[in-house]
Amino acid sequence: MSAVSSNPSPMSELPAASGTRRARITAVTSGKGGVGKTFVSANLAAALVRRGEKVLVLDADLGLANLDVVLNLFPKITLHDVFTGKHKLEEAVMAAPGGFHVLLAGSGMVEYSRLTPEVRDQLVDVIQQMRPRFDRILLDTGAGISDVVLYTVSLADEVLVVATPEPTSLTDAYATIKVLATTQGRRDLKLLVNQVTQTGEGRTIRGQLQQVVDRYVTPSLEAPLKLEFVGEIPVDAAVRDAVRRRQLMLECFPGSAAAQAVLAVATRLTS
Repeated sequence: MSAVSSNPSPMSELPAASGTRRARITAVTSGKGGVGKTFVSANLAAALVRRGEKVLVLDADLGLANLDVVLNLFPKITLHDVFTGKHKLEEAVMAAPGGFHVLLAGSGMVEYSRLTPEVRDQLVDVIQQMRPRFDRILLDTGAGISDVVLYTVSLADEVLVVATPEPTSLTDAYATIKVLATTQGRRDLKLLVNQVTQTGEGRTIRGQLQQVVDRYVTPSLEAPLKLEFVGEIPVDAAVRDAVRRRQLMLECFPGSAAAQAVLAVATRLTS
């Protein structure tokens, strides 16, 4: 199957705005890059569609966007064009493989590497305009705890932290969790562990992180911080092959262990 697309979806393909619909906003973030966050965002979106949701993925890594690469999309209009007033927001929304929609950011936009009042207002405006059209908006954020990342996460109803078993990933995940708890008042964060080598490893890691949080973070909070384990994705050759093909794993390798794991995460998020 080819995942190539070159044109934004016309307005008629967008879900109609509803006075009763108000999309749930889920920020997908990580403490460091290279943990598969964007890959998770794209495939999770496809899995949520299979659960009956109308989904929009907003590429919120404004400076180093790569959602278009993962999905093999070639946008003519990006969020940069919307922010600069060259095109309307609806013109930048594209239909993606997997049945969801995307708003792609232009890669390498240095001006978006720092947070300005204008960028703040534009992000809020984009989300508010799209919220009545979808059941869920996934914010594929940048990695780390920069002002841009933290502000983007602050716009979400819930936060999904993606980590791997590597010590550096866990250290950075803890740093992200601590900052979100202390600066945004987050008391419930969801944890997804990617690239596990054995069943149960993700749940063990969640337990280890929770212990560290309980010892070093919770004492300074008015209420305890809970890490909710939503699933683990195993190391799987299908992931590498899907990335190389620039296709959704759920479409080209639907029976793979990793694809089934993503579907299980979607089930937990919608139950």
